[in-house]
Amino acid sequence: MKRPRKGARRPPAARHPRKKPTMEAILAERGIVRATLAGIPKRDRGDVEQEVFLGAWRAVRRGGYRPDPKDKPRDALRKWLHGIAWRQASKYFESAYTRRVVLDPQPLGRLRGVVGPSLDAQVEARETLEALDEVKPWQRDILLAVDDPRSLVAFAKAHGMHPGTAASRLRIAREALALRLRRWRR
Repeated sequence: MKRPRKGARRPPAARHPRKKPTMEAILAERGIVRATLAGIPKRDRGDVEQEVFLGAWRAVRRGGYRPDPKDKPRDALRKWLHGIAWRQASKYFESAYTRRVVLDPQPLGRLRGVVGPSLDAQVEARETLEALDEVKPWQRDILLAVDDPRSLVAFAKAHGMHPGTAASRLRIAREALALRLRRWRR
């Protein structure tokens, strides 16, 4: 067997022959997929399960199912589906939807119209505050000074700097904040 080169990110592809199980054979192993996805909330479990089976079928069509001939066919299929389900569950828990769920103690049935800022605005505000927390302290000070009732010139005089320097620092701080927000939203 050929050894991977030093620093390779993944081992070489399996040298086993391609197999093409039917969709019925894949769906017959629904139990192992459901057991693997047990930690996902019931409301989303069906969607993730669907992604597992679609991903498995696409892999079979691409020739990505290459079980070890030493394994029993059913055991090989179950191990392979377990791996796909595990990766899909990982993607689910790392998704933006799951990370940004905002729980509200008030049940949705009791709401009568929109109350307060929208959920999207709340998420954006939290992202902005977290990104603002990560910039340098002098950048945070100049960014928060924009919301101050004083002018930028008054802020500059209060901090003993030239107004042009304050404007330049504000521009740099805005660019740093925008960069952090872009990284957060990717």
